[in-house]
Formats: sequence, structure tokens, C-alpha cells
Amino acid sequence: MAVPDYQSLMLPLLQFAARKGTEISTSEAVEALAKELGLTEDDLREMLPSGVQPTFVNRVGWAATYMKKAGLLETTRRGFYQITDRGRDLLEKQPKTINVELLRQYPEFREFEGPKGTRSSNKASKQKALSETSAATPLEQLEAAYENLRDKLADELLAKLKKVSPAFFEKVVVELLVKMGYGGSRADAGKAIGRSGDGGIDGIIKEDKLGLDVVYIQAKRWDSNPVGRPDVMQFVGALQAQRANKGIFITTSRFTEDASSYVSQIGSKIVLIDGEQLTNLMIEHDVGVSTVSLYPVKKIDSDYFEESI
Repeated sequence: MAVPDYQSLMLPLLQFAARKGTEISTSEAVEALAKELGLTEDDLREMLPSGVQPTFVNRVGWAATYMKKAGLLETTRRGFYQITDRGRDLLEKQPKTINVELLRQYPEFREFEGPKGTRSSNKASKQKALSETSAATPLEQLEAAYENLRDKLADELLAKLKKVSPAFFEKVVVELLVKMGYGGSRADAGKAIGRSGDGGIDGIIKEDKLGLDVVYIQAKRWDSNPVGRPDVMQFVGALQAQRANKGIFITTSRFTEDASSYVSQIGSKIVLIDGEQLTNLMIEHDVGVSTVSLYPVKKIDSDYFEESI
């Protein structure tokens, strides 16, 4: 089954806390709920887009946080919590589900959401809107928004690349490879690119800063036509003529399935980089893009508040 959203986890989490009767940890709750809900190993390995935390762990944590704000759970010590009398009273009413709307019956939770006098009405309305329109946790919403912005940037970057001159495109390829650790220096890479004159090869670049080996490059700035098997075969043939077996084929377009299949079957080490991969690498290594805003995500430093005896 798919990993349940954090609101769907509230009721089973509170029921587990009631059955346990004593304090529980998030890791203990994660293990128990995963078993109860029949989640598979693949479900438990699913990560947030950033890769910083498993999705299920994140959602169990937020389910606990929201119920603590409503007074259904209470923190006992660092990393542990237990059900409250209010939580037991709610379970006695046998609710079919526990969600944000239900939690709003408790004044502590309404204060957490931000009524007038506690937070600005603008912040309150934003918090309420997020809770009502999305089953995602706040961290998931933040990461999803980041991914959307990154995808839009990648689309704009690819459109720009398809309009530049071949010479400028070669310059982009050189800078990217150098920032990825190839080529030694821009000067070394710049001398090599476009100088070989061999059919199917646009340039040669050092594999590492010491120049222990070289990598041959083919760069095609194409708009929409896909790169097919014949083009890749020509590149492989040019490598063989140079007694080389390492190459990078970069295009602003895409590769056909036949071309990708051919590369997987040959002995030469050929890496195919299509337009989508190219723009992602450029964003990752800050080539052709600049940072306009940073939004650090912070959390409480629990060690800071540990009082020494």
C-alpha cells in the first residue's frame, strides 16, 4: 500500500499510545504502525524529495507533533511522549478518524494554528489553508514547492541552451565538466574542446586533475530531434579509432531507446547525458544560474537545552 498521509496516521498512532500505556518513541511508533498497516520494505524506504528522511518517519513525526499541540499527547522526555487523559477521552468516543479539522476543537491547537492575537491573521490563514488543502506534512509541502521551482528553472535553462551558438554551448559543456572535477582547469579544457577534428568527437578533456586518463566528448545542441543509435555508433567508432574507451555524449535533446540500449551492450564506457540531466547538473553545480534566496530550515537544538548538573 502507499504510505498514508500524516492525518491518516493520527488515529492509529493515538491508539498505539493508548495500548502501550507508557511513554513511546517515534522509532517505536514507526515500527509498530508499519507492521499494523502492512507497509512493505519498499514503502519504508521511500524518501522525501531531499533524501534527508524516510517519508513514513516524517509523517509519523508530524502526526505526533500535531496531536501534542492539541493536548492528546504530551512529551515526557527528549524523543519520547505518551497519551494524555484528553487523548483517552477522545478514543472513548470512538472517532472514525482524527484530522486537523477535529483537532481544531481544542483551544491549544487553534492557538498553534495562529488565531488573531497570537499570530498575524495572514499567517493564520496560510497555515489553515495548507492544512485543509494538503495531506502533506509542512516539510513535504516545502520540498514539493522547491522541486516545482527547480523544474521550472530547468525548463527555462534548457530553452536558453537550445538557442545559444554551438561555440557557446561548447563553453557551457567545458565549464560544467570542470566544475564536476574534470579537465584540471578551464584553460586545459578549453584547449582541448573542439580541437580533435575527428569525426564524431567534439573535444577531449582530462578525466581528473592529474590527467591520468582522458575522456572524449560529443556535444550536440539540438532542439527537438532525438539522438539515435547511428549518431552514438559514430561516436563509439571515433573512440575506437583513438584506442579510447571513455566518452561523454551530451545533448540538449534526448536519446532514443535504441541508442541507450546500444550503449548498455558495448564494452566502452559511454555516458549519455540528455537535456534534462544536463540542466539538472548545471543547477547542481551553479553553471548558468545564480542563487537569489536561501531559506534555511531550522529545528530546536535539544543539546543546547540540556542543563548540566
